[in-house]
Amino acid sequence: MKKILIFGGTTEGRELAEWCATNGIHADVSVTTDYGARLLGNGEMLNVFTGKLDCGEMKTLITAGNYAAVVDATHPYATEATANIREACNCTGMQYYRLAREECKLSGTCVDNLEELITDLNSTEKTILSTLGSKEFSIFAKVNDCKKRVWFRVLPTADIADICDRYGFDKTHIIAEKPPFSTEANIEHIRRSGAEILVTKECGIKGGYPEKIAAAKESGIETITVKRPADSGFSFNELTKILGENL
Repeated sequence: MKKILIFGGTTEGRELAEWCATNGIHADVSVTTDYGARLLGNGEMLNVFTGKLDCGEMKTLITAGNYAAVVDATHPYATEATANIREACNCTGMQYYRLAREECKLSGTCVDNLEELITDLNSTEKTILSTLGSKEFSIFAKVNDCKKRVWFRVLPTADIADICDRYGFDKTHIIAEKPPFSTEANIEHIRRSGAEILVTKECGIKGGYPEKIAAAKESGIETITVKRPADSGFSFNELTKILGENL
């Protein structure tokens, strides 16, 4: 029985893993967090690996796995992971597919990168709610009066308090909840933080972008969207057709 290797604990990655299980295709799924692993679980057709891998570790996994193909379903902003997966596939001669996230219409102010975001945020004294996650705490430490102005919405992981201490952020400015978030939930978070600016990535429909924008408009606040890096790949329907025909 042929099997594939999927990288990514994203919504698209989980949906692809479920599609594989339903269609009799064995899939190993590599995710970086325990949270991503819990959402998937293991089963007769699915095997989940947890932990961040470097390029060398990816090569070892691919070589040992006897896979028919590798699917990169990592987050659109996980550019380092995508580069490592592509390199590992090139070195091992493995068939590589990129599962691209569906795009949606952007709204409000859009910036090309995090440096431009900080410049925009430092041009105002307004209160900020960041939905970029805990990985960007170091970036927001560059915001003027950041300890007072910045709130964060993050996953409820055990290390959040330590990260706050590391960068000097107020723990009472943390909204630690699990997605998905409805428009109403986003509105409640905006009200709780007193935010005048909502910061988001171009996370697409799967990442709840429309709900964030709708909540900001309903609340009468600004939005700043960090645009995703240039990417190309297959849609979910295109990729499942390819896998169905070849596996």
